[in-house]
Order: sequence, then structure tokens, then C-alpha cells
Amino acid sequence: MWNSNYTKALLCNFMIFFSFMLVAPLLPIYLQERFAADKHMIGVVLSGYTIVALITRSFSGFLVDSLPRKSLLVISFCFMFLFFAGYIFAGSLLLFAVVRTLHGAPFGLTTVANSTVAIDVLPSSRRTEGIGYYGLSNNVATAISPSVAVWIYHSTHNFTILFGISMLVAAMGMLIAATIKVPERELVRNKQPLSFDRFFLVPAWRLATNIACFGLSYGVISTYVAIYGQEVLGIEGGSGYFFLILACSLILSRLTGAKSLRRGRISHNAAVGAVVSLVGYLLFAVVPNAWGYFGSAAIIGLGNGHLYPAYQNMFIDLAPNSRRGTANSSMMISWDLGGGLGIMLAGFILQHSTYMSAFLMAWVFNLIGVLGFYLYARKHFETHKLR
Repeated sequence: MWNSNYTKALLCNFMIFFSFMLVAPLLPIYLQERFAADKHMIGVVLSGYTIVALITRSFSGFLVDSLPRKSLLVISFCFMFLFFAGYIFAGSLLLFAVVRTLHGAPFGLTTVANSTVAIDVLPSSRRTEGIGYYGLSNNVATAISPSVAVWIYHSTHNFTILFGISMLVAAMGMLIAATIKVPERELVRNKQPLSFDRFFLVPAWRLATNIACFGLSYGVISTYVAIYGQEVLGIEGGSGYFFLILACSLILSRLTGAKSLRRGRISHNAAVGAVVSLVGYLLFAVVPNAWGYFGSAAIIGLGNGHLYPAYQNMFIDLAPNSRRGTANSSMMISWDLGGGLGIMLAGFILQHSTYMSAFLMAWVFNLIGVLGFYLYARKHFETHKLR
């Protein structure tokens, strides 16, 4: 399983998420300090990139299945690098919003292309386990990058340094991606008219509605955790420790869940992760102190560490091998749709109400996702999975 090409794909995944997570948790503070943006405007600006990533991923699966995956990966990495430069030169809120929004396109394509390349270079007998370990690379990035970002911010109060480091990391990822050797494969040459199922894995729509709810909850928490900790709890630099605890829990959860995935207990892992995450989001919403803040990070990490790789395997198991890219993009589309909607809804709520109201809204949607999985999605997967 641990061949050089799979290892390079893991490193590329690390670069993707390190570069993005280095700036994402602090962008609400940047917009507030640099452009005097209110909470509603922050939500609108930051949800734009998620919406564009969602739209891009609608086509990414089709492109990844129809065109050379390695070429797409390198090109999308190149544009990721260029858009980080745009953050530095954006001198107005409108221009920053445009750059941030358009940045969602290469991010959406890069994540789909890289995860599909990782699946391609895995031996089929280790694919389920390999997908679980693949997620560890972005968990490690999520653990390190916010802590580095908070340290740099509090040491320098210079966001240009953060944007420059993100550019450098994205460039390194592009160079590594260029060295991956992807197996030869027959490209999809379907001459039938384009239809919805060419861009979205229709058999997985039940799972998609669930993970959209989970993505909504995570989008709210991850976007507003830094400014909430600073404004309400008075925890300076707390978001760095929040994401560090979250990522450590994710890593621990993925390692302990890998054995269950090897045994084929995919839906079991998803069920356990959904319930555990639900407890974490409730704790974050109703316990407004350091114990609730950091304790919820540990619980959410444990839940999502079981949840996300299980869902990725379920999407792939509902698709034929020729549609792996579409399966990957369909799951990411659903997560992004929820995340973008969550950021916008939370921004609106925060403009008229409290942080607790926004976080309780996130918990309610998470509860809807859990109920949906138990009531209709789990049975459908077990009945219709192809592997």
C-alpha cells in the first residue's frame, strides 16, 4: 500500500489543506480588521469560495473520469498557487471577495483529482484502508496549520506572511504532483447526451443529503471558532489549540477505525461517527466556556474521524470503477453545499442574534443528518453497494 506514488498523493493532500487551513480560520478576523466587515458580510464573503468549489466539483468528477488525471491535478495546483497571490494584492473588500470566491474553483478540482489519483495508485485489496489513511494527511495539516497561523498572527500581525507561506506550500504541492506516476487507464468516451447522472452519483443521493447536513455543522464551527473564542470567551489564540485538539482526535479516530473498515464495517463506522459528532456540536453550542470549547473539539474530531472516511468508502462502493471521480466529487459537492449554506445562515443569524443561536442551528442540522442516516440511508447503502 505504501508505494511512492501513494505517499506522494498523501503529501499533495497535506499541501492542499495546509495552505488553505493556514488562512481560513483567521479570515474572519482579517476581514474585520482590514475592511471593517460586519458578521453578515463576513459570512457572505467566505461562503463564496465554497459555492464555487461546489459548482466546480459538479464538473470535476466528469473531467477527472474523462481527461488525464495527473495533468488536471498539476494545472489545478498551479491556479491554487496563483490565487493565493491575489489575497496579497486585493485592496478592497469587493476585490478580496472576488479572489476568495474564484479560489474555490482550483480548490474543488484539486481535491477531487488528487483523491482520485490516490485511489488509482492503491492496490484494490488495500483500497478501503488506504482511503482511511489518506484522510490522515489533511488531518495532520489541519492540526499544524492553524497553530502556525495563530502563532504568526500574534507575533507579527502580518497577514501577508500567512498568504505568502500558503503560496509556497501550494507551489511545493504542484511540484510533488508532477512526479506522481498514474497507471494507464481507458478514458471515459461516452457519446451519449450529457445528463445529471454524468456529474453526480445519483444512487448516493440519500448519503449526500446526510453529509450535507454534517458539512453545514462543520462549516459553521470551523469558520466562526476563532472570532467566537476571541470575542465571547476571551481566549486569545484559542482557535489554534482548538484545531490541534480536533485534528489529534481525528487522527486517533481514523487509526482506531481503520481496523473496522478493513473488516467491511463501513456503515457501522459512519453510524458511530455521526452520533459522537452530534454530542460534540451540542457541547460547543450550550457550554460557553473553555471546557466546552476545547472539549467539543476532541469529541467532534473523534466523530468525524469515523464519519468522513466511512462516507467516502460508501460513495465509492456505490459506483462502478469507471466513475470513481464522480463518486469522489459527489461526496465533496454535498459536503461543500452544506458548508456554504451553513456559513451564510450563521452569518445572517449572528447579525441579528447570538453565537449560541447559530451553533444550535448547526447542531439541529447535524441531528437531521443523523436521523436521515439511520432512517433511510444506511439500509439503502447495504442493499445497493457494488463491493
